[in-house]
Amino acid sequence: MSASPGDEDANEGGKYVGETYVLDGEYSGSAGAGRPADDLREAVQRLGRALLAHPPRQPDRAVAEEALAALAREAEAVSGPAPSRADAERIHHALLLVAAAIGSISALAEPLAGLRGAVEHVAPPRTLAPLSGPARR
Repeated sequence: MSASPGDEDANEGGKYVGETYVLDGEYSGSAGAGRPADDLREAVQRLGRALLAHPPRQPDRAVAEEALAALAREAEAVSGPAPSRADAERIHHALLLVAAAIGSISALAEPLAGLRGAVEHVAPPRTLAPLSGPARR
């Protein structure tokens, strides 16, 4: 019997929500994912390799490479011998720099999406509280 949206999967402890498969409350969409810092490190390396394979004509390539290096340092800091807490603001800023620098290059879209997923796994985006008071029109 195959699982479908709305079904609980008793063997895996997950369930479908819309089109996303949820495992233990994580909306990562991938079973067997490693530690968040390892996922970030792998995503940084994958995008770095893809960037190296791409012709060096992007004007903001150095910005992307520096931001990837910052993300690699953050991944090391959270998983090293004396792990520290991820600096969510710094990680999201580095992701924004990478996306701005290389986001228009379609050949890098898949590794960039993987990096975004890894960043959100390490440092989930903040959700803003709804404004209180009467709604304005």
